[in-house]
Amino acid sequence: MRAFFGFDRPGNILKSSIEIDPSRSPFMKERLEVLFSSGDWDGLLEQATGFVSHQSFKVTCLNSIAFDSTEKIHHPERRVLEREIGELIQGEADLNDPSVDYGFILFEDIWYFGIVRLSEPFWRYHLKKPHMYSTALSTRVARAVANIAVPHPEGIRAIDPCCGIGTVLVEARSMGIDMVGRDINPLVVLGSRKNLAYFDLEGEVKLGPIAEVKDTYDAAIIDMPYNLFTHISAEGQQGILTAARSITSKLVVVTIEPMDHMIKEAGFEIVDRCVAKKANFKRQIVVCV
Repeated sequence: MRAFFGFDRPGNILKSSIEIDPSRSPFMKERLEVLFSSGDWDGLLEQATGFVSHQSFKVTCLNSIAFDSTEKIHHPERRVLEREIGELIQGEADLNDPSVDYGFILFEDIWYFGIVRLSEPFWRYHLKKPHMYSTALSTRVARAVANIAVPHPEGIRAIDPCCGIGTVLVEARSMGIDMVGRDINPLVVLGSRKNLAYFDLEGEVKLGPIAEVKDTYDAAIIDMPYNLFTHISAEGQQGILTAARSITSKLVVVTIEPMDHMIKEAGFEIVDRCVAKKANFKRQIVVCV
């Protein structure tokens, strides 16, 4: 929420003027693009009377669950409201295969009407890759990390210089984020390239350490290497962070252990963080500038 919209809130609904495709996030269900609103139901109906749909449509009430202090509207009442407003819209209603889905919602005593954009779980297609290993980020977390690093992709160049088998890279490229990959392990570089190709995604993945990167990027993601397969010393971790400072103005670090002192020593300032949990296993996701 903070990466996309600049703020967060504890509830299950968020209102913003920033347009985000809900399919980018595993944690978004839908977006309502508001066309008009009113402080009462009759006012919403009055605006619907003059509304023309040039495509076949259906109308859905989105209050099937409670939104913060706004209580759920039960099924029979939702159907009545849908019929009432749908009959006022000028156009061809089609409940089975509409060209456009309209929706309305009551939230904090205001009625909103607009176009419903449902989230499509494209990330689920990436759950099974031809090349995987157990310590890689989950697909959902990888997608979230890519969004935290690059919430607004237009004109942004990014790099994952320790990309492993490309879990983050696949998610980033599938969302149109201009991200390249790199790793010092030739086997995982090959695996990363094959994973991208498997999902018909294009993206450069080079072999070599981060210290050899010559270009600069707007954002970088480092899932810090760990465990016996990719054992690295504290000096090696510090070297990666220090090298990152010279190639990017924004860094997202994924780590299983506190690294604040190393991050600061590398010249970064920590501006945000969160924790991703899987059973008893925790990863910190630290945003640095």
